[in-house]
Amino acid sequence: MAHLLGVEQIALDFPTKTVFESVTIGIDEGDRIGIVGRNGDGKSTLLRIFAGRLQPDSGRVTTRGGVTIGMLDQTDTLDQDGTVGHAIVGDKADYEWAGDAKIRDVIAGLVSDIPWDATVGTLSGGQRRRVALARLLVGDDDVLFLDEPTNHLDVEGITWLAGHLKSRWSANAGGLLVVTHDRWFLDEVCTATWEVHDGIVEPFEGGYAAYILQRVERDRHASATESKRQNLMRKELAWLRRGAPARTSKPKFRIDAANELIANEPPPRDPIVLKQMATSRLGKDVVDILDVSVSYDHEVLKNVEWRIGPGERTGILGANGAGKSTLLGLVTGKVQPTSGRVKKGKTVKVVTLTQELDELKDVGDDRVSDVVGRQRTAYVSGGKEMTPSQLLERLGFTSAQMSTPVRDLSGGQKRRLQLLLILLDEPNVLVLDEPTNDLDTDMLAAMEDLLDSWPGTLLVVSHDRYLLERITDQQYAILDGHFRHLPGGVDQYLRLRKEQDTPAATNPSSAGHVKASKLSSAEERNTRKEVGSIDRKMQKLSARIDALHAELAEHDPADVPTLLAKSKEVADLEAQVAAHEERWLELTELLEG
Repeated sequence: MAHLLGVEQIALDFPTKTVFESVTIGIDEGDRIGIVGRNGDGKSTLLRIFAGRLQPDSGRVTTRGGVTIGMLDQTDTLDQDGTVGHAIVGDKADYEWAGDAKIRDVIAGLVSDIPWDATVGTLSGGQRRRVALARLLVGDDDVLFLDEPTNHLDVEGITWLAGHLKSRWSANAGGLLVVTHDRWFLDEVCTATWEVHDGIVEPFEGGYAAYILQRVERDRHASATESKRQNLMRKELAWLRRGAPARTSKPKFRIDAANELIANEPPPRDPIVLKQMATSRLGKDVVDILDVSVSYDHEVLKNVEWRIGPGERTGILGANGAGKSTLLGLVTGKVQPTSGRVKKGKTVKVVTLTQELDELKDVGDDRVSDVVGRQRTAYVSGGKEMTPSQLLERLGFTSAQMSTPVRDLSGGQKRRLQLLLILLDEPNVLVLDEPTNDLDTDMLAAMEDLLDSWPGTLLVVSHDRYLLERITDQQYAILDGHFRHLPGGVDQYLRLRKEQDTPAATNPSSAGHVKASKLSSAEERNTRKEVGSIDRKMQKLSARIDALHAELAEHDPADVPTLLAKSKEVADLEAQVAAHEERWLELTELLEG
């Protein structure tokens, strides 16, 4: 593959930190590279050096003649007085850009909800960000540098962007460098990963899953001080390998090595134990939303029925403005229903991790250790009692940072401190509203690890698909004001949203015609009967699995043959459940037409 651009022996020092020490690395045609690393280690700085916007103290940047570079950075460079249309397509005539399929696709994928003639200065920050991304993507640059491109995009927008970047160039053409904390996006788009740390840039083959494996292998040979980080990455790898096959089938790494590393790694959390603990703290009643509708100037939620149980971990999906915040407001009590009623258990204590950092408003001059120390002297996590200092360390705070005033913390550090203060307050229902803001991939993994042992009901709204699938056990969506369970998870949600945008989905007579052409009345009756039968079978299998888990927990550890037999029975039953779920999804798709 032909070389596009690179850096040779570059070094860069800031007044208080060495960012790079003699870094040599390059981009070839066909490279799709994700850049990861801790906040402040130089990810965005590396992009700026490659793009020629920042000169290194020493070394040089090389670029092949004729190569064009486009960059999306984190600063807003749009003309505030111009229109959205002019910002995206410039002075091109309408017939010129409207006749270009790529430009039409970009506009439909990113800014279809923004008025074409609106003034840029009147847009929200998220809208301006999408306009800037659209302006970049309608061009024909050979290399794209994207700094946090998924910010302000919903799940559909992120999925569209991933598809666009994968089809933008042929396999051995173009180049992409992307900085993002969205791990699903990294796995979906990237064929290589660069980790920026300790003044170097370390390359890894494959996307996020492959990077995790190679990093675990690297950490196995590291010093004892890396043991905590290694264990966390092993847990992350275990979840990746147990997840969707697509995550680990694409990267070119040794599957046998991965299986060996996680052979004795337990699942990220024990749902039976957590549910028992949650029930003891909450009782059987948490929050019941019964036939609730909410209207403002229009009806936002329609006849929602949702009974939230103790220990449930639920992700909520929906387009911007669909009503996710309204639904959470019903749970927290901040929103009152227009009709229907909300019933809350007597012992329920709901706390929300907001985007406004409310918990830190009055402690700006206090040191981190003092703020945490006032909250609680001990906290139990994963069956182990931990001090607040140990929790801070687990969330990435160094000894020096514990003495730092809260006002001097970075955005990501404040976010982690906010989560810790909330957990120390011991709520039994935790609502996370876009919790990934300002966090790098390492800190997201640390936060997920802490939540794995948290015994309570967890409700999550996030556009980060990886996080949503990682920390929740079930997903629901708000579609046209209705609240719907998603047995097929995020993939099912994306299919339903796509169907909504097709004429067949919006035209009742057309939709009915499509359904009638697929299933006759007799076939539909038989299909519904089979769905009901599968439901009953899965309930029985799940009950048996729960009983076996309880027996295993109480069984004599010395009786190895019996333990192995019961473990094998659990595995066989889980395989049956998986097969039934696959068939259930096939049948429900047929019924949905």
